[in-house]
Amino acid sequence: MRVERQIILLLFLLGAGAPVIAEERAPAGMIYLTAGSDRDTRIHNGFKRYHAVCNHCHGPDGLGSTAAPPLIDRLHGIEPFRRVVREGTGRGTSVMQGFAGDPNVAPYIDDIYAYLEARAAGTLGRGSPAGQSR
Repeated sequence: MRVERQIILLLFLLGAGAPVIAEERAPAGMIYLTAGSDRDTRIHNGFKRYHAVCNHCHGPDGLGSTAAPPLIDRLHGIEPFRRVVREGTGRGTSVMQGFAGDPNVAPYIDDIYAYLEARAAGTLGRGSPAGQSR
């Protein structure tokens, strides 16, 4: 996996723009690898939305806190993520409300996921995505 990250970074630095990965080696369903200018907009928007709503419990940059688990260590597929964000979840005394009706979250679930996915893959460091090589 580390070699793939280095190849992606190399292609980006050589001017390929959005990372190019051979289809047979591309991680299935990686939203943050969306080609074109939409990619950076999606990740930056996800960063802003995450830090406006999610970081209060899940910690800065998806690293977790005493209130909620890290998201970049346990990032599951997009469908389970959408379901949990919309409907909420509860385990023991830990409860997360659903955000299906929240206009600041519901329309941006995929953007938040793209941001967390880039963090989980290690192609995006901590802090604002602005100016970071991905």
